[in-house]
Amino acid sequence: MRADRLLSILLLLQARGQTTGRELAKQLEVSERTVHRDMDALSAAGVPVFALRGVQGGWKLDEGWRTQVPGLDEAELRAFLMAQPRVIGDKRLAAAAERALCKLMAALPVSLREQAASIRQRLYVDPTGWHGAKEDLTMLPTVQHAVARDRKLKIRYRKPEENGPTVTERIVDPLGLVAKGSSWYLVANTSLGYRTYRVSRIEMVTLLDRPCERPDNFDLAAHWQESTQRFMDGRPRYQTTLCLAPTAASEIKKWRQTSPAENSEQPDNEGWAILNVRFESEEEAVFVILGLGARVDVIRPESLRKRMAAELSAMMDRLSRRV
Repeated sequence: MRADRLLSILLLLQARGQTTGRELAKQLEVSERTVHRDMDALSAAGVPVFALRGVQGGWKLDEGWRTQVPGLDEAELRAFLMAQPRVIGDKRLAAAAERALCKLMAALPVSLREQAASIRQRLYVDPTGWHGAKEDLTMLPTVQHAVARDRKLKIRYRKPEENGPTVTERIVDPLGLVAKGSSWYLVANTSLGYRTYRVSRIEMVTLLDRPCERPDNFDLAAHWQESTQRFMDGRPRYQTTLCLAPTAASEIKKWRQTSPAENSEQPDNEGWAILNVRFESEEEAVFVILGLGARVDVIRPESLRKRMAAELSAMMDRLSRRV
């Protein structure tokens, strides 16, 4: 609805200050021509919005003008409460978020306040994994402060290596934080270019009294997507072709890249599927295939078939000696 879009424009301009028509069009998923028409409508309604011309131009609200944030509707309230403070993972940040949430709850109308309390009683967020792994986010508040204040950081970072972890110290320009699942990552600029650091592997952090050098037009979301794709493309690939029982095929599709195998014979067992499955190494493939047991047959590569036969033969020998 246009009224919602006009309100969104007002809130975006208040939050960001000067904003280009192209940025507004992208955010609102409309054309720049529509943004111009909306700006004319806001101006006609008495809202002091004006355009700045030139390369560094854009749209801007008069600095002395502000609108009140509208009340939350039911859908917005539910969506907001889904992001409970426990998701943050760090106790200090979670406590601050909890205080902010309590202040917001207190400002809600009585009917929505009661509904919000009811939603919170019926929603629990457990940030830990099933295997007990928990991220150490002790350094997160300091890193977050540096990101928000554009300050340089000196970090001591533990990097996992095949021959054991290595620890290095470096000074970085923090550009942004990314939360992926329960893990947090710092995207920073260094003398060697952009780097990504897992916050749980930062052993020590010092906030320096020096401003961060932030590249012009740096887009955190775009950078993360591009670097993630490069990481995925650069991962080791070990291609296999497996014949899988229905339950095994369903399980493996959830966490491994698969595709139907072309030019392959039909499975002997009804309901089974022949799939190309990519692993990172032969060792990983052996580990998974042994776990699937009788629900999988190896078709290719031949070296993996021989490896599995040798593994199974050795297992049978050990079992027979124990009987």
